[in-house]
Amino acid sequence: MKKLVIFDLDGTLLNTIADLAAATNQALQYYGYPTHSTDDYRFFVGNGINKLFERALPENERSEENILKIRSQFVPYYDKHNADFSRPYPGIAALLLALQNDGRKKEGQKKIFAIYR
Repeated sequence: MKKLVIFDLDGTLLNTIADLAAATNQALQYYGYPTHSTDDYRFFVGNGINKLFERALPENERSEENILKIRSQFVPYYDKHNADFSRPYPGIAALLLALQNDGRKKEGQKKIFAIYR
């Protein structure tokens, strides 16, 4: 029997909040909206990237059109800057090494990192 360990990458293995904040702030600033602190983004994430944009926009500007505008600026910026500040959470490298040394194989995909035996 194979034993499978699956991790989500963003926010589970990697602390990506600073890069998400920087990219969203860049998009907000491009369209003249106020920006937020990195800590504010801890309350904005969850339920997908469009929900992040909705929460980051001023309350009276939260329309599908504005969310898509922010997304159009966010994506190319984040594609180039998604590892500027992102780092593994403390202990993650040791955990993955321990799982690997336990004889498990690794499978990596875009957002999923799996180890199985």
